[in-house]
Amino acid sequence: MALSSIAATVSILIYFSLPYSISAGGENILHQSPTAGSRRPMVFPLFLSEPNSSSSSRSLSIPHRKLNKADSKSLPHSRMRLYDDLLRNGYYTTRLWIGTPPQMFALIVDSGSTVTYVPCSDCEQCGKHQDPKFQPELSTTYQPVKCNMDCNCDDDKEQCVYEREYAEHSSSKGVLGEDLISFGNESQLTPQRAVFGCETVETGDLYSQRADGIIGLGQGDLSLVDQLVDKGLISNSFGLCYGGMDIGGGSMILGGFEYPSDMIFTESDPDRSLYYNIDLTGIRVAGKQLLLNSRVFDGEHGAVLDSGTTYAYLPDAAFEAFEEAVMREVSTLKQIDGPDPNFKDTCFHVAASNDVSELSKIFPSVEMVFKTGQSWLLSPENYMFRHAKVHGAYCLGVFPNGKDHTTLLGGIVVRNTLVVYDRENSKVGFWRTNCSELSDRLHIDGATPPATLPSNDSSPSQNSSTNLSGLSQIGQINLDIQLTVNSSYLKPRIEELSKLFSKELDVESSQVILSNLTSKGNNTLIRMVVVPPEPSTWFSNLTATSIVSRFTNHQIKLPESFGNYQLVNYKLEPPRKRTHNSIVVIVIGIIAVIMGLSAYGAWLIWKRKQTSIPYKPVDEQVIVAEQELQPI
Repeated sequence: MALSSIAATVSILIYFSLPYSISAGGENILHQSPTAGSRRPMVFPLFLSEPNSSSSSRSLSIPHRKLNKADSKSLPHSRMRLYDDLLRNGYYTTRLWIGTPPQMFALIVDSGSTVTYVPCSDCEQCGKHQDPKFQPELSTTYQPVKCNMDCNCDDDKEQCVYEREYAEHSSSKGVLGEDLISFGNESQLTPQRAVFGCETVETGDLYSQRADGIIGLGQGDLSLVDQLVDKGLISNSFGLCYGGMDIGGGSMILGGFEYPSDMIFTESDPDRSLYYNIDLTGIRVAGKQLLLNSRVFDGEHGAVLDSGTTYAYLPDAAFEAFEEAVMREVSTLKQIDGPDPNFKDTCFHVAASNDVSELSKIFPSVEMVFKTGQSWLLSPENYMFRHAKVHGAYCLGVFPNGKDHTTLLGGIVVRNTLVVYDRENSKVGFWRTNCSELSDRLHIDGATPPATLPSNDSSPSQNSSTNLSGLSQIGQINLDIQLTVNSSYLKPRIEELSKLFSKELDVESSQVILSNLTSKGNNTLIRMVVVPPEPSTWFSNLTATSIVSRFTNHQIKLPESFGNYQLVNYKLEPPRKRTHNSIVVIVIGIIAVIMGLSAYGAWLIWKRKQTSIPYKPVDEQVIVAEQELQPI
């Protein structure tokens, strides 16, 4: 009881120390597309309890599993693509497949959460998300986690449950289950059993978001990273690389890999904070150190990295000094109002050009200085965001954290930066790079595509892996693809796009058919149909799923003029059965051919008989008088 009372007291103190919403408009902490000017507070679970409890974020003291260097290097890793865009969507997602046959989910990448969860099929209070709910009854490998001493149990004391609440009043709760989790076609990891949450209730922003759920990368027994490490499947490390201002997406790597030699590392104390922290001691703007006591970055939870937060938040004193230093360096620029009148944003009109590459010539460089004396250089895209209403204008993406003395560094700070969370050695590394080309730059090996892929159709009963995975013959592949260009731009270039797709797929141009252009704001949804080279032929299951996997894993390369693409849905159809009418037509055709050949054969026989009659000379005495030709 004493421990529970202490935990309750701590949760209350944390609750009142957090900003409910830095945005009066109730900006979504985890999920929705933020409006420009919206603010994202910290994401802290409000409940702490005994170690190993399924309702806690993590235990207060975290033992780190140590592997010797030989073991770490020999272990595989899982390379996974990131999707969406931090500022447009409010988050990045990755894809996980759960169950047998696998069911696909788009999950928010969150280093501040310790549970991976998806909506369950029996959830009556779950929102409409990107993919269908998880159906445990369709998975032959699913098992509920039975009630035990290490978890919170349901009212019937039969199954383990979990619950998470966040500062902006959204919440998720459900039951814990265990099943096979697959990491995609670029992973060296084979599908592994892991415990995850099957949601029965969602509230707030978790209910309204498009993403299906969350992949928890924090430190705790239920964290997906911890589960893989505890089984000795990966080394105790993972990396995140967010795309830049013009390029969304990115990469995530579960497990260790060979780090770049010029990567900047700083210490991270797992016992100091419940979250991944760094030993930040100062900030430089245009090479000049801000006149701040280093202890300003050491308040509350210290300097925290949170992959699920959009912007950066500094203690008030640090923010005021930072804002003043930036404004001093760009004093010649015209300052304008922010995109949202509810907030006093610091914005500047730069020029008619909207080219990100020019920003470094206009805005100053910023350096994060660590305790070791090393510094991490930021470019303008790491602390500025585009004005949503004024072309060629930019605003500061750094804000005061109010009464909270924590320094919170969100995703904007690490755009086009590989961040390595080396938990085994209690340090965090930073390396500036183009995240869209990360695997090529680091020479990270992937894996070959599997023989089958899960279905992600919105109507599983009509298009499920169960119905299609057993087909050896595929007659047609339907792909719904969203492109980040508007339909008016795309329509006159549809033939060019079709040829590009056919070239990338190494098929004839006649096999790719594009149709059904649907405008979705500045994006366009198209239907792509891929058919076999001949009407009477078909694709093998391996060939068809390989084509789909090339889209799901973004292996299809398109010119920048066509923007980015995302596979929204696909369906594999069996070869079409011949109808009764077509059979009748075929039979009549065959009969007609036979009759024609018979007639031709009879004529040849008659002709031959005529030519075989012996020649008889004309009787000389029989003379027929010549007759006059009569007019016709």
